[in-house]
Amino acid sequence: MKYIALLSGGKDSCFNLVHCSKNGHELVAAASLGPQPGKEELDSYMYQTVGQDAIELVAKALDVPLYRKSITGSAIEQGSEYGTREAGILRGVKDDETEDLFELLSEVKNSHPDIQGVSVGAILSNYQRVRVEHVCLRLSLTPLCYLWQRNQDELLHEMIQTGLDAVLIKVAGIGLTTKHLGKTLAEMQPTLRRLNNLYGAHICGEGGEYETLTLDCPIFKRRLVLKRVETVIHSDNDFATVAYLRIKDAFLEDKKPIMESILAKKLDENLQTDLLQTTIPAERNDTYASVSISSKKAGMWVVVSNVQHEAGRTGNSIGEEVDLCFQQLRERLTRHGLLLSHSTFINVFISDISTFPEVNEAYRAFFGTSPPARACVAVDLPVGVNVRLDCIAFSEESPSERRALHVQSLSYWAPANIGPYSQAIIVGDRIFISGQIGLRPSTLTLPPTFALEIALSFQHVHRVLTLLQETYGTSWLPGTQCLICWLVHVSHVPFLQQIDEAEHSYVSVPTLFIGAKSLPKNAQLEAQVIVHAGQYTAIDNEEAEIRQCRSIFNKGNLGIGDSNVHWEVSTFVEISAFCAVVAVKGERITLSIERHPDEASQGNSQAIVDQLKNQVDLYEIWKYTYSVRLFHLRALVENGQQFLASLFSKEACPAVTEIPSRFIATKEADDWDFALCLIGSAS
Repeated sequence: MKYIALLSGGKDSCFNLVHCSKNGHELVAAASLGPQPGKEELDSYMYQTVGQDAIELVAKALDVPLYRKSITGSAIEQGSEYGTREAGILRGVKDDETEDLFELLSEVKNSHPDIQGVSVGAILSNYQRVRVEHVCLRLSLTPLCYLWQRNQDELLHEMIQTGLDAVLIKVAGIGLTTKHLGKTLAEMQPTLRRLNNLYGAHICGEGGEYETLTLDCPIFKRRLVLKRVETVIHSDNDFATVAYLRIKDAFLEDKKPIMESILAKKLDENLQTDLLQTTIPAERNDTYASVSISSKKAGMWVVVSNVQHEAGRTGNSIGEEVDLCFQQLRERLTRHGLLLSHSTFINVFISDISTFPEVNEAYRAFFGTSPPARACVAVDLPVGVNVRLDCIAFSEESPSERRALHVQSLSYWAPANIGPYSQAIIVGDRIFISGQIGLRPSTLTLPPTFALEIALSFQHVHRVLTLLQETYGTSWLPGTQCLICWLVHVSHVPFLQQIDEAEHSYVSVPTLFIGAKSLPKNAQLEAQVIVHAGQYTAIDNEEAEIRQCRSIFNKGNLGIGDSNVHWEVSTFVEISAFCAVVAVKGERITLSIERHPDEASQGNSQAIVDQLKNQVDLYEIWKYTYSVRLFHLRALVENGQQFLASLFSKEACPAVTEIPSRFIATKEADDWDFALCLIGSAS
């Protein structure tokens, strides 16, 4: 795509351009924000302002036009989010410095209407990324952020090895003094590593320890030469000197074009297996669905299930069907005193994956900043039903109780969202991570083999969780409580059943492998996990204290005659916050006398249900479950419904979503008739 460079002149903004070029994008212009006339530097939360006296030369070295604007705003909104969560309201914050960027990029887009992307050199700053992404969303631009979440030591080494030549033009961190001004990254690398080891200083200066000016990099047409500089000391103390270089005279000189190889760390591609791909033929029910919308409130949690509209009877388009589903969802949430913006996680089941773009377009109208996490798969819904939803919502007492990771930039870290959803939402010590397919993050394309899809899908989950823990959960002891793997091909099940050998963190996790009709982007796997932070709030002497809790994993099997049940549950010693799966085989396990008048079968079924309900490890499940997903083979939905009804009392009945599935497997078996995924807690 054609893109514009958000240019500070520093190493990060320039090196990201190298990666943009590597990924096939075309640079057409540069944009830069700086202090108002008469000021050399600003204390900005968003922008590097030192070095603006050389920014014209940097743009000329790139051989592109430069658009400039003075920063007039300040950091008005300093929270983790920018803008509002209200649907349909996409605006900024008056007088915030972020709006200077919006005005600048609006001007550039008016002059270059064909630009589609913006290069951003952010490495670690969520504050900067969130605001740039908000501006880009308003202007229909894609952020290109290939340095995001890179290991700083590896990244600095890569910059040096690739031929980027940048010098320090500002120091403001412990161990750095005026003697380091003007030194190159190669000269400073040992010092920066030493300061990182001694004091935890950021090797790439992400903590404001230093700023740089790029003299040369592989995509520069000419090289910048500093002829005369002046050292300006802003403050000098024993802890850290703050000083910068004032560029008095500089010029450009010709150079030979050199493009070194990019050394970005790639995924370990040790699994290279071409797999037989076998699908199960489609079979849609010719009758309309007989499901009913249901909801459940449990403490701060509200679950709404089986949300659908029978469009086949009214001739609605897919977008109109999504709208009607959300009208029902909104009405149910309103009954419980909640808004759509309280949604934490939404499952979207569609009948045809080709409608995915239209579904996204209609879906995005209902959410603003930090939308809920989401999974979207195509399943064999009954004829006339093209969309079915379920939603888990949380009634937070203040907005700060709900934290989101909503990354929209292309990078090497993990995929930007391919729809209007957040990568993860944290509420009530639960972490809901959106379904992850094995896209290559830099291009949002699939790799050549299924083995790499597996590796990438779980790498994305790991990186999302790692970033969340680094940002919000330094006291967490996180544990995955549930794993649902959506698969298109039944022949892939054996490879996923061996996941414990490669991903040890999933050994003690309730797991299901479910057959989908198809997945977004033509993926073959979508991994969906629920994680708990592994902590709880204890009241000790009338004071709240955050404590870690110990996880418990139990599993078991029951069988009588031709009926078999397998269960797995993850919970904690100190608190009741659980996820469980129950898989069932044996058509005669239901309790319907009309369907199975055989008294022996009836007795066997009742015996299994009684044993299951009396399992000590499952006792809390039957009391405190608020959400159930019922995965069923197409012809066995009634069996699953009756089995589920036999497990819960009328008062404890959870909200249930019925999901037609082409196959159902666990780690130990791959021929279950139906399965339950249960989520709940005692508080």
